Amino acid sequence: MKIIELNLVDFDFWYLMSKEEVENRMEGLRRRYPKRNLVPFARRDDRNDIACFEVEKGNKVEIIHDFASVGYEQRKEYDSFWDWFRDAWRDDLVRMVE
Repeated sequence: MKIIELNLVDFDFWYLMSKEEVENRMEGLRRRYPKRNLVPFARRDDRNDIACFEVEKGNKVEIIHDFASVGYEQRKEYDSFWDWFRDAWRDDLVRMVE
């Protein structure tokens, strides 16, 4: 909620999804990866990567390459939201410098 209050919701690469986007993406994730209980919250603009919480994994953030074949969707895992946020912010800063 703090990043929303500060309006830190849209970077060059990543942005937080709206409620409607989350609901639509959750439905698709359930169909594509039925053995996983993923709750997306952010999407990367330049590829099909989404940041999700996986209910069974607590506060960890999973980077999922959506639409990949089952078993090939996992890109990365972060120990916490703030670890993911730091990398998302860093990606944005690197892009600005380039």
